[in-house]
Amino acid sequence: MESVVSSEIINSFFQKLNDSLKADVAVVGGGPSGLLAAAVIAEKGYSVNLYERNLAPGGGMWGGAMMFNSILIEENVSSIARESRINLSPGEHGNFVVDSVQATAALINRACCSGVRIFNCITVDDLTFNRNEEVNGVVINWSPVLQKGMMVDPLMTGAEAVLDATGHPAEIAAQLVRKNGVELSTPSGGVIGERSLNVELGEQNTVEFTGEIYPGLFVSGMSACAVAGGYRMGPIFGGMLRSGSKVAGEIIKRIERIR
Repeated sequence: MESVVSSEIINSFFQKLNDSLKADVAVVGGGPSGLLAAAVIAEKGYSVNLYERNLAPGGGMWGGAMMFNSILIEENVSSIARESRINLSPGEHGNFVVDSVQATAALINRACCSGVRIFNCITVDDLTFNRNEEVNGVVINWSPVLQKGMMVDPLMTGAEAVLDATGHPAEIAAQLVRKNGVELSTPSGGVIGERSLNVELGEQNTVEFTGEIYPGLFVSGMSACAVAGGYRMGPIFGGMLRSGSKVAGEIIKRIERIR
């Protein structure tokens, strides 16, 4: 019986891994914007891989504000939240108070139910280029391999678009510039870095700076702010959801354009 259990798990996972070697979209980071973008794209019939280096997707949404597991979502984002089956409770100033654990679980569930292939404990270590020097995939390895500094070669998976949803560090965009000396569609041509916290402007910047920053590479959420020099946001997640929704539409447009 023990061998049967192991066999079924191994066969199932490696079938999933093999099916993922070529996807329409690769999402790097399983925070709220990445999860929502992945779900929306998959619901339109595209294949999506989502890579999360940690054990659990969800990013910083799980912990709420200073580990008080409540967050706010603005009224004008309530329709997106309801589509993801996030429970909303009216607040005092036109916002909704949300249980951060329920909200995070709802976003993960939507992504899973839409057909997104989620790979946790896997880190995206690099990008791949095509002959036109456009991003066309990601380089992956087990997170413990990289954390331990082990010299183990990675694998590669192809994608027509890659989304950097790694949060504050904007790791994929930063590595693209560092390794290849390319210019991004930012005022400096590089990763500017996020500014200090401003709740109102941070929400605006998160959405405003979301989009394609290099052929084939998109940013969303706090990665968008970090790349373009936007303000850091507080424990309000409407901008994250709007960013995920916006970037999903832009990625779909790119795929349709290049096909």
